Amino acid sequence: MAISAPPLHPTGGLLGGMRDFSADQIGFLSGTRASGDTVLVRIGPPRLGATVCVLHTAAGAEAVLSARTAPGFRRDAVLYRELRQVIGNGLLTAQDDDWLRQKRFVQPLFTKSRVDGYLNVMVEEIEELIRSWRAMPHASLGPGMHHLSLRMVGRVLFGGDLDAVEPTILTVVDQAVSDIITRASFAGRIPLAWPIPVNRRIRSARDALYDVVDRIIAVRRRSGSCGDDLIGRLLDARNGDERLSDSEVRDQALIFLLAGHETTASATTFALHLLGRHPEVQQRVRDEVAAVLGDRRPSAAEVHSGLSVTTAVVKEALRMYPVVPIAPRRTAEDRDVDGRTIPAGTDTIVCIWSVHHDPAAWPDPDSFRPDRFLGDEAAGRYAWLPFGAGPRACIGQHFAMLEIVATVALLTRAFSLESLVRTDRVPLRSAITLLPREPLRVALHAL
Repeated sequence: MAISAPPLHPTGGLLGGMRDFSADQIGFLSGTRASGDTVLVRIGPPRLGATVCVLHTAAGAEAVLSARTAPGFRRDAVLYRELRQVIGNGLLTAQDDDWLRQKRFVQPLFTKSRVDGYLNVMVEEIEELIRSWRAMPHASLGPGMHHLSLRMVGRVLFGGDLDAVEPTILTVVDQAVSDIITRASFAGRIPLAWPIPVNRRIRSARDALYDVVDRIIAVRRRSGSCGDDLIGRLLDARNGDERLSDSEVRDQALIFLLAGHETTASATTFALHLLGRHPEVQQRVRDEVAAVLGDRRPSAAEVHSGLSVTTAVVKEALRMYPVVPIAPRRTAEDRDVDGRTIPAGTDTIVCIWSVHHDPAAWPDPDSFRPDRFLGDEAAGRYAWLPFGAGPRACIGQHFAMLEIVATVALLTRAFSLESLVRTDRVPLRSAITLLPREPLRVALHAL
């Protein structure tokens, strides 16, 4: 039987799905499943826009992301091209020999033992947040977790130079991310050199970020002492006689900074919101933390293997709210996926949100049920993708899980959290990461 092209999802209008995609990326993409598990969607006007293929199932995810098939799906999709113009050609955006070379340098810096050594820095920042929250009756989870994660990642990355970097990050990063999405969503994308407002803002943000990190690298090089933080280890990294250039160190640092703090902040925000909505689950977490840790600081081993209920809560929050909700690629050649042919050169999106809410893989997918991850109910390998999968899976996933689980455990030990938003399913906005559209506030009852 001949393999056919995917069906075209009806959008209507001259702009296709561009307006709906820009207004509600996840709502729009997940809604295309009404036309099938693998569908084509027109975004933008004829000839100026693009037709993208959206995949909604674990089988589709495996066909794109697995080690066997990944070479046929490149990181040349529009979003990655836009990211590459702003944060450089680091591990997230590089391809082929560039990516392999960088991975050989960077992978040893993210081994389990190396990452576990950062736990004390994480705990110090969590304890500082707890002290500040004790005087507050309420807190807004998003800003609180954003500040916490930025401090953690910043200290791990830049060490004592964080104070020099933090003002620039706070000033330019959020606007830069919004502008990248604007360009990626705009059907008539124009060269970054053209002096329109969004381009000027992106170039200004890129220049500011490059400048502050380049200055730190230059000072470290001149001093002859690179330091024990991550940027120092990148400067010291060797692969035989090779080392990373200063621009490559900068690109890796910016990717870890931008990808590492926003994603974990969002994941922790959703996990704490859900615990605040489910006091019985929150008490289970608190009982587990008391039994495993008492009043002590946790060890890395205790976070990884002793806090199973807390970890299940985090995994379920990441299932319900995958903080990187899409995985875009571009087909390098005609590819057969889930019984459909995707032509070469097609931007292809694995809709991780749809995969995580597929009732065939996750019964009652809209319900918060952490016990899915404590028994045999959890679905297969490609049905849970908060860190991607295959050879391009997130290199920082061990760091992220350590940070999120430790934060949830220690905040739950310090406070009884009561969500002031009266629903599990909150309105969302999606930039590069998934974020609540409105503040998620909690009442804080100190324990």
